[in-house]
Amino acid sequence: MNRLLKVIGPGILFASTAIGVSHLVQSTRAGAVYGFGLLWAVVLANLMKYPFFEFGSRYANVSGTSIIDGYRKMGHWMFYAYVVVTIGSMFLVTAAVTAVTVGFLSQLFMLETFFEGANVMHIATIVLVVIISSVLMRGGYKTLDKLIKIIGSVLLITTLIAFVAVLIKGASASEIPFVSPDIINDENAFLFVIALMGWMPTAVDLSTWNSLWTLERIKETGYQPKLKETLLDFNTGYLISALLSICFITLGAFLIYGTPEEMPAKSGAFAGRVISLYTEVMGGWSKWLISAAGFSIMFGTCIAVFDGYARSAEKVGEIILADSNKELNPAKAYRWCVFITAIITIGIVIFAGGNLKSLVDLATTISFLIAPVIAGANLYLVTKELGKEGQPPTWLKVLAYFGVAFLTVFTFIYLLALS
Repeated sequence: MNRLLKVIGPGILFASTAIGVSHLVQSTRAGAVYGFGLLWAVVLANLMKYPFFEFGSRYANVSGTSIIDGYRKMGHWMFYAYVVVTIGSMFLVTAAVTAVTVGFLSQLFMLETFFEGANVMHIATIVLVVIISSVLMRGGYKTLDKLIKIIGSVLLITTLIAFVAVLIKGASASEIPFVSPDIINDENAFLFVIALMGWMPTAVDLSTWNSLWTLERIKETGYQPKLKETLLDFNTGYLISALLSICFITLGAFLIYGTPEEMPAKSGAFAGRVISLYTEVMGGWSKWLISAAGFSIMFGTCIAVFDGYARSAEKVGEIILADSNKELNPAKAYRWCVFITAIITIGIVIFAGGNLKSLVDLATTISFLIAPVIAGANLYLVTKELGKEGQPPTWLKVLAYFGVAFLTVFTFIYLLALS
């Protein structure tokens, strides 16, 4: 048990990252607009992407290096493709997550009620990002790990309670059947499916974070876990994430689908509606509890996203300088990456005016389009670079090949639809 406690951490961080926007926002919207018509998309995305996230943890445990180092071994083309993808999406992703978090912050402290005017959300954004940046610059992974374990358990319990309660209560519009959307002829439905699957459970390129967090956990505890221990930690986090995605789509389907209500686009209003989903089935007494839980998990997700991108950017810089026979101060570079990400994120959130829907859809679509390249690279690295002891089982390799094909086909279909 003591050894297991030294391993647990990266998997929970992954779950926290996933539960944020893809679950609270995208899954809830899917259920609200299409009922269970897109449940297949959520399940399929979770299944087909599983191998590539697992490979991130597997590669780090067996090789002792991050999968980003693996991309560099594949050649400059793959490494710099990852660099372009990371730079192209990191600020949109951090901005999207920050916007949702500010929305829950506003609901928790009723900011827009007590402080009239749009500027209050801008101020809240700045304060939130400054706090997150300070936490990461001072505490790093150790603080992140402890914080996520506490707040993640709160949302898990409250979500499961709400899920059971809504099943008992039944659908608000039970006489309306759940009909799968016509994604072939309905362009809006098709684009939403792409966005939904692009970040379900999260973007494939974020598999690099699993490897970085696995290595950081080993460094922090001084314990080198067995491969099965690392995978147990990851699989637990992935399973929790997958189950909660179904819980959120159920909440949207049972409480909003078939009713006159719609999920708002503005971050504050959207957060308020999500909170009301819980209070409708748990009672008015739970509003403050749910508000605190919703903000807590989004706050944890926000910290994890900032840390993941900053850690990735630092590793990229380290590799680039190593190619020039130069060294990088990892701690200093990490702090600079956090700072730069914070400044640009604030600018995007304020410029976007809190339009949550378009921001999330843009970021998730970008993630979907680059997924086949990252997935193929991860599969190559674990099958070609790892020894016999680190090889994934046959069934996982087969699933990975299906996953690459699945992501590639959907990407081509999307590109054809745009042309």
